[in-house]
Amino acid sequence: MVHGEYNKSKNSGGFALIILGALLLIITPNEDIFPASLSLIGWVGGIIIGSIGFYLKFVRNRVKRQ
Repeated sequence: MVHGEYNKSKNSGGFALIILGALLLIITPNEDIFPASLSLIGWVGGIIIGSIGFYLKFVRNRVKRQ
């Protein structure tokens, strides 16, 4: 079908990864939820997860077009 690719869902879960990364960055400094030893891992994980989500949501489609 000609319009099959046009009608295909473009939902890649990138927005959910951005939200998850932001939540990790917000929750990680709170020592009641995360122990102090895991705070650095939480920060790095939040940045990595958020950047993967940003790539999937905004950058990947623009790179394909050019």
